[in-house]
Amino acid sequence: MPVPRSRNRALSLLALVALLICGGVVLWSNTPATPAPVTTRPVLLDVVDGPQRTERVQIDATLYLPERTPAPAVIVAHGFGGSKDSVAGDATELANRGFVVLAYSARGFGRSTGQIALNARDYEIADAEQLVSWLSRQPEVSLDGPGDPRVGVTGGSYGGALSLMLAGVDRRVDAIAPVITWNDLAQALVPNAATRDTAAPGTPAGGGSAENGVFKRAWAGMFFSSGLGPANTGGGGRGPEAPDPGVPSTGTGTTAPPGAATPPQGGERGAPNLGALGQGPATCGRFRPEVCAAYTEVATTGRAGQQTLDLLRRSSPVSVADKITVPSLIVQGERDTLFGLDQSDANARQIAAAGGKVKTIWYAGGHDGGGPGPVLRGQIADWFAFHLSGQGTDPGTGFSYAVQGAFRTGGGVSVREVVSAVYPGLRGQNPVRRDRFELIGGAQPVINPAGGNPAAVSGFPGLSDRVGGSSSALSTGLAVDIPGQSASFTTRPLDEQVLVAGAANVRLRVRSIPGQPATGEAVLFGKLYDVGPDGRRTLAGGAVAPVRVTGLPADGSPVEVTVALPGVVRPIEAGHRIQVVFATTDQSFAGATEPATHLVEVDPTLWVPVVPGTRSASPAPVGALIGIGVVLAVAVAAALVARFRRRHADDVDQSLVDTPLVISGLRKEYKGGLRAVDGLSFTVERGQVLGLLGPNGAGKTTTLRMLMGLVQPTEGEIRVFGHRVRSGAPVLSRIGSFVEGSGFLPHLSGEANLRLYWAATGRPAEEARFDEALEIAGLGKAVRRRVGTYSQGMRQRLAIAQAMLGLPDLLVLDEPANGLDPPQIHQMRDVLRRYAATGRTVVVSSHLLAEVEQTCTHVVVMHRGRLVASGEVTEIVAGGGAASFRVDRPSSAVNTLRTLEGVSEVSAEGEFVSAELGLLPRAVAVAALVQAGIAVEQAGPRRRLEDAFLQLVGEESVQ
Repeated sequence: MPVPRSRNRALSLLALVALLICGGVVLWSNTPATPAPVTTRPVLLDVVDGPQRTERVQIDATLYLPERTPAPAVIVAHGFGGSKDSVAGDATELANRGFVVLAYSARGFGRSTGQIALNARDYEIADAEQLVSWLSRQPEVSLDGPGDPRVGVTGGSYGGALSLMLAGVDRRVDAIAPVITWNDLAQALVPNAATRDTAAPGTPAGGGSAENGVFKRAWAGMFFSSGLGPANTGGGGRGPEAPDPGVPSTGTGTTAPPGAATPPQGGERGAPNLGALGQGPATCGRFRPEVCAAYTEVATTGRAGQQTLDLLRRSSPVSVADKITVPSLIVQGERDTLFGLDQSDANARQIAAAGGKVKTIWYAGGHDGGGPGPVLRGQIADWFAFHLSGQGTDPGTGFSYAVQGAFRTGGGVSVREVVSAVYPGLRGQNPVRRDRFELIGGAQPVINPAGGNPAAVSGFPGLSDRVGGSSSALSTGLAVDIPGQSASFTTRPLDEQVLVAGAANVRLRVRSIPGQPATGEAVLFGKLYDVGPDGRRTLAGGAVAPVRVTGLPADGSPVEVTVALPGVVRPIEAGHRIQVVFATTDQSFAGATEPATHLVEVDPTLWVPVVPGTRSASPAPVGALIGIGVVLAVAVAAALVARFRRRHADDVDQSLVDTPLVISGLRKEYKGGLRAVDGLSFTVERGQVLGLLGPNGAGKTTTLRMLMGLVQPTEGEIRVFGHRVRSGAPVLSRIGSFVEGSGFLPHLSGEANLRLYWAATGRPAEEARFDEALEIAGLGKAVRRRVGTYSQGMRQRLAIAQAMLGLPDLLVLDEPANGLDPPQIHQMRDVLRRYAATGRTVVVSSHLLAEVEQTCTHVVVMHRGRLVASGEVTEIVAGGGAASFRVDRPSSAVNTLRTLEGVSEVSAEGEFVSAELGLLPRAVAVAALVQAGIAVEQAGPRRRLEDAFLQLVGEESVQ
C-alpha cells in the first residue's frame, strides 16, 4: 500500500533537518579560530630613483602590524595592473601569522607617482631597496643589524619578478617566495621552443633564441594595455585604484599627526591627469619612453631588435639570478600561457647554481587558472615563518606538483599533490624518468595562409580555464586546428596511465617544397593533445610552443630542430592517445604573414618526462572527519528513506508494461484556479503515430511537459510502459523528446552537436545509435556541415534526430513542422512514418490539421483542457452523416437520395453528389442508387479532418 503523502513529506523534512544540523556541526568544528587583530597604517613614501638618482617619486603603501612586535617583515608586491589594494588580502593573512607586512603600489600604479619601467634596476628595484631601508627604521620590525631588517619578499607575476630581482641586488633580503612570474621577459614574450643544439645551462627549457622568437601578441597586448592611461607624474595625484580621500600623510613615510595637511591631489578619483599627457606620446600611457618604444617595435614588426631584447632582459631575474643565494620558494602555475613552467624552471636552476636553497611548487592554477588557494598561501607563510622567524619545521627543498582531477569541489577543481625529494627540471635533466612513445604519421604538407589568416585557436589568454576548467566541454573545445594548416602525429592507445610532468620533446624536420611558395623560414606552433577513445581532444595546459625555423634551403633540404613542447602536468588515461600537432598559425601569436608551403615530419620518438613521487600527507582533521561521518550516516538514512518512498510511489502496473503511454484522470491547476488540463484520459499503443490536436490554450503543451516530468500534475497520473512518470523517473530515458524548440551550437557540425548532447546524458556512446537516427532523419552528408549553415527545415530534422538518439521507444514532438516549407513537411512526414514502422510510438502536437490527417494514424482532440474526441483518424473524419458519391448520372442520383427518409442537403457538383445522411447508413444510400439504375463508382465520407475538428471544438474557439 502506498505511503501517505503527508508521511512522505514528514520523513523528507526530518532528513533535511538532520542534514542541516550535522552540516552546522561540521562547519562549527572546522571554523578557524578568530585571527589576532591586525592594525594598518597608510604611508606615503618619498623615494629617489633613475640612473643618477635624481627623479623623485612618491610610493603609496600600507603597513600591516600584527599583535606582537617587533617581528620580521614581509614586503608584498602586486601584479601588473594592480595596486596595494589588490594584495590587501595576502598582506592581512601574513600579518595574522605574526609578520609586519608592507604592501605598496609600484611606481605608475594606484596612487604612486612615476612611470612604469618594467622592474628596471634603476627604477622599480631602486624604489624597493629604499622600502627595505624604510622598514629598518620602523620600531615594529626585527633587525639583523643596523639598517638591516629581517625581511622577506613575495608577490605574483610582476611582483614575483621584483622579489627575485630585489634579492639579487640587496643583500638585506633574507627569503623570497615569487609566484607565477618570469625568468627572462624576452623569452617569455618572444619565445622560441626550438634549438639546433643543447640549451645552455640556466636557460629556459626550449632555449631557442629570442632574436628569432615569435611574438606573444595577445598576452603582450593585454600586458601593455593595462598600463595605458595618463601618467601620474604629479605630487601624489590619486589614480583610479587609489584609496578613499581623507587618509592623512606627511609624504615622509610616517603617519601624519591629526590635522596635518594632505599632499595636493591630482583631481577626483579616476579623473585623467591631462597635464601628464605632455610627458610623452598619449599612446604610451604611464610607460617610460624606452618601454613604449620597445613594445611599439615588436607589436608592429613581430620581431624584437637587440635594443628591445636588452631592455627586456635587464627587467628580468635572469640578469641577477647568479647573485640570488637566499632561500627561495618558487611557485608556478600549471595553467599559465603567459609565464609557463619553463620560466620557473630557469629561475630554480639558476638560483640553485648560485648556491641558494630552492623549493619548487607547481600548482593547478596560473594566469589562466587562478591564484594560489589558502593551502598554498599557508605554505608560503610557513616558508617565511621558518626562514625569517625560525618557527615550524624546515620546508626543505625538493619539488611538488598538483595533479588536477575531473571533479569540482567547493567551487574549485579536485587536485592531489605529488611530492618528490628532488627537482628534476622541466625536461627531466636530473635522471628521474623519461618515457618514450612512438609517433605515427609521415611527412605532411602545411600551408601558411597569406596574412596568417584564418588563424588556429588554442585558447583565450586569461580566460580558457576560468570558464569551466579542464573537464568542461567548453574549455576542451576551445582548441581548433585549421585543416591544411596543421600536421598531426599520434601514438597508439596507451596501455596504462601516463602522468606527464614537464616538457615533452620531439625532433622536428622542416623542408621547403620546391615549386611552392617559400620564404626561407617557417613559423610553427607545437601542441600536445590528450585524445580520448571517442576522438575528443584536450589541449594539455592550453599551452602552445612557438617555433621559428630559419635558413630553409630552397632545394627542399631539411632543417632539423629539437622542440620542447609546453611544460604541462597532465594525466593521460589508459586507452587514450598522445597527439603532437604543428600548426602554421595561432591567433595568440604574431606568426608568418607571407604565404608559404612547408613539409613537416617528426622523428617517431616522443620523449615524455614523468616524475614519480608520493602523495603528500597531512595530519588527519579529526573534527572534520567526525562531522563528515555524521553527515554520511544521515545521508545514508536519507537515501534509505528515498528508496522506501520510491518503492512505494514508483509503482509499476504490470498489465501496462507493453503499453507506451496511458494517461488517466490528468489534471493540472495553477494558482487562481486556472485549469490547464482537466480530467484528461487516453491510451497510445505501439506503432501508432498519435496527433495531439486542439486550439491555442487547449492544454497540449502542458500535457507534454507533464509527460516529460517537467511539470507535476495536480491530480491523475501518467504511465509510460507501466511506470508512473515523475521528475527524474528512470523510465524517462525511454522517451525521446523535442518540446518547445531545441538549441544547437552554430559553429559545430550537426554530428558534433548530437555527440555533445549524448555525452551530456552520461550514457555510453555505443547506445546512441547515431547512424540509425541520422538515417531515419535523412540529413545525409549535411550532418557534417556547421549548423550555422542549416536551413530551418534541416534544423528541425536535426532536432528530431537528437530526439531519436538511442532510438527511444516513445518519441514526443511538439510542433515539429514549424517553419517548414511544403517539401520539408513532406520529408518530415516520411521520417515519422518510418520511425513508427520500426515498432515504436510517436506522439505529435501540431496545428497543421491537413498534415496530421496525412501523417497520423490516431488523434486526440483537446479543448479547454478536456478530451473531446479520440480514435483513428478515419473514424474521426467519418463521424456524422456527411457522404460523397461519384456517379454516372448526378441529377438522377440527387432525386433518388432526396426520396430517402432522413436525407437532407443534397447537392451535385460535376460527377460528385453530396448528401447529409443523418442516421442513414451509407450502404443503404448506395443500394438505393444502384436499384435506381445509377452506377456508383466511389462512395466515402465527405468531411476532412479540419471539418471534424471545427465541429468538435467549435469554430469560434480557433478565431
